[in-house]
Amino acid sequence: MRDLAALPKAHLHLHLEGAMRPQTLAEFAAHAGEVVPPVRGYTSFPQFVEMYDGAVGLVRTRDQLARVVREVVQDAAASGAVWLEAQANPMFYVPQFGTPEEVTTFLLETGRAEADRLGIGFGLMLVAIRNLPPAQAEELAVLAAGFAGRGVVSFGLAADEALFPPAPFEKAFAIAREAGLVSAPHAGELLGPESVVDALDLLGARRVQHGVRAVEDPELVRRLAAEGTVLDVCPTSNVALWVVPEIGAHPLPALLEAGVRCSINGDDPLLFGPGLLEEYETARTSLGLSDEQLAAVAKASLEGSGAPAAFVREQVAAVDAWLA
Repeated sequence: MRDLAALPKAHLHLHLEGAMRPQTLAEFAAHAGEVVPPVRGYTSFPQFVEMYDGAVGLVRTRDQLARVVREVVQDAAASGAVWLEAQANPMFYVPQFGTPEEVTTFLLETGRAEADRLGIGFGLMLVAIRNLPPAQAEELAVLAAGFAGRGVVSFGLAADEALFPPAPFEKAFAIAREAGLVSAPHAGELLGPESVVDALDLLGARRVQHGVRAVEDPELVRRLAAEGTVLDVCPTSNVALWVVPEIGAHPLPALLEAGVRCSINGDDPLLFGPGLLEEYETARTSLGLSDEQLAAVAKASLEGSGAPAAFVREQVAAVDAWLA
């Protein structure tokens, strides 16, 4: 059986603070003289978000933020990721850490330094938050565009898609796309296929974070396959947040069989448990994906990423070597 840790892959759907190590969170809480916030036992999506925000709230110094970034890069490398595209919103850390530009520079320099040390690639997705004013998303898009070619490679949209539709964010995504950034909004998780269609038509999505409920619309599935859109799928997250009833019912195999390109990702390991490698192992053992399918997933993750083209070609060839 081939070693999945040795399979070159990109990690494309990972929220920076949601990938914090539990021990790190506990140490941050102790440093602040506070009780460790809960990260399990949520019974609704808003409660899940509240727990996420509780973890973010304990990152209070530049050293702590640097530690989170370094450890996230380390965990990606240990899972066999050759490219990490972590997503963050630098506005979370303004004004205590400086201007948005200073925070973004800090995230990039810290992430790249650790990635260089470990021999992998690092890019940043700046992610807008749906429940904040669209004007803030546009401000973030201008910031992201200013860092295009300097480490920011994609632009996302997170939070509750059921309450906050994508139309108000069209301008922000137009700014990001014009700068050459990959459009990668969340869609098709809490809402059905119509959310994925809006992500494609209104936001120009080249990747969709989640997107698994597209499977409910055969015409949309055909469109995704024809257009080569990559779905950044997170199997364990989908079970934990009731998108699918249990892992055996996950639509990833059906989407792959239909020709839809998918990557496999951890989403928020702090709150869900498994990291990237464990998600690949789940896809093999619980979803029955063959090594050929897992190699195709790894290729899709690399080709759908914002990594440099020459780097992608080199790593896709390494995937072929793994399979051979």
